[in-house]
Amino acid sequence: MMYLRKSDERGYAEFGGWLKSYHTFSFSDYYDPQFMGYRDLRVINQDWIARSSGFPLHPHRDMEIITYVLQGEVAHKDSLGNVGQIKAGEIQVMHAGTGIRHSEFNPSSKEDLRLFQIWLLPDVVGAEPGYTQQSFTRAEKLNGLRLLASKTGREGSQKINQDVDLYASVLEQGSELEFTLREGRGIWLQLADGEIEVNGRRVSSGDGLVIEDESRIKIKGIRETEFLLFDLK
Repeated sequence: MMYLRKSDERGYAEFGGWLKSYHTFSFSDYYDPQFMGYRDLRVINQDWIARSSGFPLHPHRDMEIITYVLQGEVAHKDSLGNVGQIKAGEIQVMHAGTGIRHSEFNPSSKEDLRLFQIWLLPDVVGAEPGYTQQSFTRAEKLNGLRLLASKTGREGSQKINQDVDLYASVLEQGSELEFTLREGRGIWLQLADGEIEVNGRRVSSGDGLVIEDESRIKIKGIRETEFLLFDLK
């Protein structure tokens, strides 16, 4: 079974000219009871943040929050004392746990920032808050699936408090890859840019695709494409 969530069906919000955000699932003022999340995946926001702008200090708790940068870089500060720059191709992981406050800004005066903001429901509440970041090269993702985050932190991925495997890929035109689904699990595939076919189904920039009850999927690059793949229990 496959279900396509088209890019133009997502919620959309714009704030003061500095933020444009597409919401795959219900978020903030956007509410759709049919799209409250998928399994333990609660939020996928695709954000465009203008130059020298960003999110001021604000709180979170009991959520696994992942930022995947597509273009530009993020200047991060948080209440745990972490300060960092997250560049395109890198991810940051925040374990909000009992509470964390953070700010995220685009420090560039020349380039807009594009990113995915991802929230996962944790498998434990009241955990100790934490923060990590990691760089993944284009070569690691090229024409394959690079594991970015997982429950156990295997294969050099970031450890998260949920049984979710998060992969990233940059698939060139004409290239193909395959992925085997484990029994009872579901896939959410989210495109950033490009166009692919998944078992013959066309998926384009900004689209999301649910995949269940398939033993194997074949992904073919129609144009060069960057995408994320969530493997969820």
